[in-house]
Amino acid sequence: MDNSRLDEIRRRTEQCEEEQLSPLAAKSGRSRGRRIPEPDSQVRTAFARDRDRILHSKAFRRLKYKTQVFFSPSGDHYRTRLTHTLEVAQIARTIARALRLNEDLTEAVALGHDVGHAPFGHAGEQALGLLCPGGFVHSQQSLRVLDTLEKDGQGLNLTWEVRDGIAYHSKHQESVAQPLLNASGTVEGTVVRMCDAVAYLNADIDDALRAGLMRVEELPEKSRQVLGISHSERIEAMVHGIICESYGIATGEIGDGVRMSPDVLAATDALRDYMFREVYKHPDVEREATKARMVVTQLYEYFEKHPDELRARVESGEQGWNVCDYVSGMTDRYATSLFLELFTPQPWAY
Repeated sequence: MDNSRLDEIRRRTEQCEEEQLSPLAAKSGRSRGRRIPEPDSQVRTAFARDRDRILHSKAFRRLKYKTQVFFSPSGDHYRTRLTHTLEVAQIARTIARALRLNEDLTEAVALGHDVGHAPFGHAGEQALGLLCPGGFVHSQQSLRVLDTLEKDGQGLNLTWEVRDGIAYHSKHQESVAQPLLNASGTVEGTVVRMCDAVAYLNADIDDALRAGLMRVEELPEKSRQVLGISHSERIEAMVHGIICESYGIATGEIGDGVRMSPDVLAATDALRDYMFREVYKHPDVEREATKARMVVTQLYEYFEKHPDELRARVESGEQGWNVCDYVSGMTDRYATSLFLELFTPQPWAY
């Protein structure tokens, strides 16, 4: 094909978005743009290009060795932060397609939403929240990683819509559908936020069953009746509950935005309450979380006192890193091995 005709591919895709997507969907041809202007891709839309940039980033690859509830598990089938991210992206794309939203934008936000997460899940985040100046919120760190740290300090120069969805994906405190004080500026960003909850709840149930911390019969009866018993039944019920209650979005009706049907929401919130009470606060889980917070704290304090060693350890060419960036970017296994190297006696080398 003549290279001069390649631009037609992107423009045709942008035109299809204008003609086929919901009036409430974000259109790549009308993006609010990038912080640094750059030429358009000939073939990919702006949001598709962002998705690919995130997918090929180093921070995305590190998610493979960052875990959720069960730290550095020896079993092959426990979730990692990477598999969680892929599950969020799959669920979110299903809902976006049903509501005629922009799938490329949805996928880009989903793939980038956790790249700033600390090692050891929320235990690591809690430790850094007490140590980092101004606190630590993984959604804001995700944005910093993609804006500032990636590509040897140049950042990925993502579009406003993708950056906005990543910055405001953090979840509710009381309910999976509780509105946020600072909500995403796109419907697609809101979809990803809700799908994050759908994915983590069901994944954590599956992992907790595998770990022997609970039995499926112990889940709230209301949740089992409304959502079903199996992993696939629960996800399908939640996804259908979102699509049915939010379907007006597909035709451009603003309504109450993205939400779950009341019965599914009540059953999902009951599951969430159960998981916090019986799994996330389980003595075995909390014992390991205490160790994880200690590891993160010790590493942070060590590099705070040894800035020259921090600079020596950051990869050549990377710029602008500080202690919070370095420790939060660690994988579980790297943080553990580095802790052993720094704080436990090593075999003497003659």
